[in-house]
Amino acid sequence: MPRIAVLPFDDMSAGADKGYLSDAVAEGIITELARSKTYAVIARNSSFKYRGKSTDARQIGDELGVEYVLEGSQQKIGNRLKVTVQLLNAHDGSHLWSNSYNREIGDLFVVQEEIIRTLADRVGRRIERPLPQSGATRVSALHYHLMGMAEIDKDFSATGTTLLRQFSLKAIEADPNSQFGYIGLAHSYRIDANFGWHEQEHNRDEALRLAAEYADKAILLAPDDADAHYARAFVHTVAAEFEQAFAQFDHAIALNPSNSNFLVRSTEPLLYAGRTDEAIDRIKQAMGIDPFYPDRFNWAMGWALYEKNDCGAALAAMQKMARIPNGAYRMLAGIYACLGKEREAKEALAVFLKDSPDETIRKDRKQLEKMYTAPGALDRWLAHMRVAGLPK
Repeated sequence: MPRIAVLPFDDMSAGADKGYLSDAVAEGIITELARSKTYAVIARNSSFKYRGKSTDARQIGDELGVEYVLEGSQQKIGNRLKVTVQLLNAHDGSHLWSNSYNREIGDLFVVQEEIIRTLADRVGRRIERPLPQSGATRVSALHYHLMGMAEIDKDFSATGTTLLRQFSLKAIEADPNSQFGYIGLAHSYRIDANFGWHEQEHNRDEALRLAAEYADKAILLAPDDADAHYARAFVHTVAAEFEQAFAQFDHAIALNPSNSNFLVRSTEPLLYAGRTDEAIDRIKQAMGIDPFYPDRFNWAMGWALYEKNDCGAALAAMQKMARIPNGAYRMLAGIYACLGKEREAKEALAVFLKDSPDETIRKDRKQLEKMYTAPGALDRWLAHMRVAGLPK
């Protein structure tokens, strides 16, 4: 298959709309091209690294190993949407195709599909399928969903989760028949169940139940949405339902093979089961298809190497992160404890406990005893949490 990089679209919009819908257009094209098997599509994390940079298509071709580069722009003015795209040959920088679309805002998903069909017809294989559901309310729901996910990506903490939930509720209010808000709610409650956040509002069991309900609702509304299956896979993982988690992760990967994040997150049930070498191989595979992979891949590698008892390498992986989010400090505390660095372990755990002040050894054991099936893994983790100062 030909390899293509879809760059982030320049956003010519003004005000609060700037940024989110332009990414939505490009991300939709990436997902659908990858799903159609028409192109081998470079992961979003890497192609979006070129945002705002004046970069020659030939340089991108060399750095990402692609034959084609799709770039464009988007502008939202009131209820109108203008999208301009062009396809470039990454070997010589030549112009292959361009077009402009001036439509109602509710036609966003249709515009995506028309771009995908044209690209496939020009370079890959023709795509024949019905046009997607569209409409202004559906686009509004997507907009709120993207805003919420941006908040949790920016600040993986109890505060970030609260903002994700607020934007997800706005998405449902905008369009209760689209999947976007339910996906966001599933993630927010699953994170609460995993990290013990917002326990004054709901305990972990209640949070996990809500996460499952919202993920199931998203799948019911959009059975071919990879993100919906990804959300459900995560809930299965936290519930220690590993076989169901494997199936849902694999389904999500099949629906969107370009999403390297799906591949990395699918390693969590492997690590709980003690299949560390498989997990490390998957993380390395994801890093290979996503040359500019995000920090959370280093977090995943740090955890995998900790489970392999290679704690020096685990610490090196964690320290590659440009900014360690609050949620990762628990893992960092365990790694320091493994290395016998008690002071550093206590300092790291103190950062994590800012969002989870009621966390205890007892609660950790209750949450993890069904998840850790690898012999001795849970006892080792709890021992390191005691070194880090986690109360009984």
